[in-house]
Amino acid sequence: MTAMIMHSPTVHFPALARHGVWRNSLAAGLAVALHAGVVGLLVWGWTVEKPAAQAPRVLHTQLVMLPASPAPEAPAPAPIAAPPVESAPVPVEMPHPAAAKPVVDPSVQAQRLEQATLARKRVEDQKREQQAQQQRERQEQERRQHEAEQQVAERQRQAQQAQALAQQRAEQARLAAADSRSYQPLSKAAPDYPQRALDKGLEGDCTVEYSVTPDGRIDSPKVLDGCHPLFIRPSLAAAQTFRYQPRIVEGKAVTVPAVRNTFHYRIK
Repeated sequence: MTAMIMHSPTVHFPALARHGVWRNSLAAGLAVALHAGVVGLLVWGWTVEKPAAQAPRVLHTQLVMLPASPAPEAPAPAPIAAPPVESAPVPVEMPHPAAAKPVVDPSVQAQRLEQATLARKRVEDQKREQQAQQQRERQEQERRQHEAEQQVAERQRQAQQAQALAQQRAEQARLAAADSRSYQPLSKAAPDYPQRALDKGLEGDCTVEYSVTPDGRIDSPKVLDGCHPLFIRPSLAAAQTFRYQPRIVEGKAVTVPAVRNTFHYRIK
């Protein structure tokens, strides 16, 4: 501000133009006075007001879509081009491509795989169960067939045993008949009835077992159980008197063991 005053063309001091010292003194005084005034104003609260900044004007536009009419009556007026207005860039969403692969949730995919595994396992279990059932039925059929064969074989064995037993019995009967003919008794004396048994009125049977020697005599006679004591002695004495025709086997006389004879004691 001081420089402007010093070089301002409107201030003229003709009286001091010829004297440079006075001119410089006057300029210095004026500068000091101006500075003193400015300091005084600042002390008293004077401030320099800044000009208010003017807000920029923004034009807002909106796009309105009108429904298309089949036959417009009058041509629409040409739109008035709006002056370009600088505005903040609006983010634009990019559409997803049509051929983009959908994102699959890993948990859903794992659940589907688990369900498929369980279904396959159930099918395999059903197949194994069917195979096991068929195996059991086949084993049961084989077991029944084996049991039937065993029953047939057992019946055949029993029939053979019965036939063999019948043949054995027939052979024994034939041998017994031959033995009876070979050692038939020649003489048998009746035993004496004990007097004490007669006095008491006792009756009974007494069986004696003995062997027939090759010469037809009796050997080792003994009384079997069930004989009354009063009938033992007369039964053994009577058996000792028996005589038999010897048994001949292959042209030789042999001993016949375990020959039995029963004595019947009856009071008449």
